[in-house]
Amino acid sequence: MKKLFLCLMLIATIGATAREKRDDSKYLSGAVPEVNGMVTFKKSFNVPGKSGQEVKNVMKQFVAKLVDNSIPAPGNYARIMEDNDEGIVARVCEWMVFVKKPLVLDRTRFRYQIEVAVKDSHVDMTIQQLTYYYGENTENGEGGELIKAEEWITDKEALNKAKTKLYPKSGKFRRKTVDRMEEIFDDAMDAFEQEEEILPVKPIRKSVVEE
Repeated sequence: MKKLFLCLMLIATIGATAREKRDDSKYLSGAVPEVNGMVTFKKSFNVPGKSGQEVKNVMKQFVAKLVDNSIPAPGNYARIMEDNDEGIVARVCEWMVFVKKPLVLDRTRFRYQIEVAVKDSHVDMTIQQLTYYYGENTENGEGGELIKAEEWITDKEALNKAKTKLYPKSGKFRRKTVDRMEEIFDDAMDAFEQEEEILPVKPIRKSVVEE
């Protein structure tokens, strides 16, 4: 019994130390932007040398891939809603995984709306209407709680009063969301890079100019 107790204490100490060493600076104040009270992530860039139609074709394929890779959700959530001269609007639903180990699976359904506006070689991307469906029964998908990003990952809801730390539960959603937004925007810009046969490291982005 004494050995078991010592092992548990060691595990707890290691876990606490790992948390203390975590660098959350990129997730603190301002990491989750808001526009008129709505969590809104934006990215703008230019693709010199390509026509507006060429740029739109690439972005359309990119958005379609997000939709195609979506997971099932009530109400057929994932779909392209608009595709016209003004741009592309789509809804996406994907898994956001916090922990995946033997006998332990902590994840949420992550839903968002992505809008892409293309004018000549200029691209404006906006992601809004972020929600999480968390705590569902893994067998039938029922019993979960629908949480809006505005109620959960904003500075007000996810940071302590001094804005120096993340709250444990909402903080994990905030970290994963910020990382996922960065990944989506990076992938969108990388979609314009010419693929090479061998890529030992991520290539320097040459075709896109960020704003």
